[in-house]
Amino acid sequence: MKKQAWWDWLDAMMVRFMAAWGIRLLRICLGVVFIWFGALKVSGYSPVIALVAAAVPWFAPGVFVPFLGIWEMLVGAGLLFRVALRLTLLLFWLQMAGTFLVLVLRPDIAFQHGNPLLLTTEGEFVVKNLVLISAGLVVGSTVPRGKQEK
Repeated sequence: MKKQAWWDWLDAMMVRFMAAWGIRLLRICLGVVFIWFGALKVSGYSPVIALVAAAVPWFAPGVFVPFLGIWEMLVGAGLLFRVALRLTLLLFWLQMAGTFLVLVLRPDIAFQHGNPLLLTTEGEFVVKNLVLISAGLVVGSTVPRGKQEK
């Protein structure tokens, strides 16, 4: 097999694999991440307990953090097992929106010296959720449309 022909064959195989498995693996990985992060919150071992507590000081962390963990585990299970995806994605969007409260309510935690271009570790943790939001959009695009929407 010629070098270019071999490369074209490999490229075609990779594209077929990604097309066949990409969205499914994205949904499964999102589910695993949400279950994992949620379980850490429920068990009290999450490294973001203090961040959550600082972002929503009007809730008792001992109640809110485990509640949030259960919420995340439900989202993860819904994504992993494709259960009630519309409701799962609604819970996903609400949770994702909540993560950005840190940027608005506690910029002192998210930004170095108040500069929105200089993120702290916590700020980076929050901003990386833009990738999760994009992944949620991709997964959401696979939810079958209702009869009235076709």
